[in-house]
Amino acid sequence: MQQHSPNYLIMDEPTNHLDVETVEALAKALNSFKGGVLIVSHDEKLIDMVCKELWVVKDRCVMALEGGLEEYKRHVMTQLAL
Repeated sequence: MQQHSPNYLIMDEPTNHLDVETVEALAKALNSFKGGVLIVSHDEKLIDMVCKELWVVKDRCVMALEGGLEEYKRHVMTQLAL
């Protein structure tokens, strides 16, 4: 289903099978989109380029994270060291 002027986009792994230039073009388009965007992704480059908030699903819970991707990676590394 497609809407003419959507208020939001929901994207699941949108960069699968895309080359670097296309990922960058997608990021540029998403950054200029006026509505909300929910992206499920493992692509750190895309996350760094477009995300204003980072939410993580862990242990059947969804958590909003402070500090972005780098802070989350530091947190995970700390937890792995325990």
